[in-house]
Amino acid sequence: MEIVINVLFLLATLGMISSVLLQSSKSAGLSGSITGGSQTMFGKKKGVDDLLAKLTVVFAVLFMVLAIILTVLRA
Repeated sequence: MEIVINVLFLLATLGMISSVLLQSSKSAGLSGSITGGSQTMFGKKKGVDDLLAKLTVVFAVLFMVLAIILTVLRA
């Protein structure tokens, strides 16, 4: 049972890392203020960013729940 939870924990960790890294940046700095308007007007992938943001939340909650379960099992 603990092995299955450890594998799920590893998958949640990798999923959270990949979903965070795949998200586009939020236009930081001076260059973002100059080019930020053109990105929203000309084809920024808003649907993909929204999906990745929701996946990040799901993976983070799964990560926290599995971390608590593993802590309780090992105690």
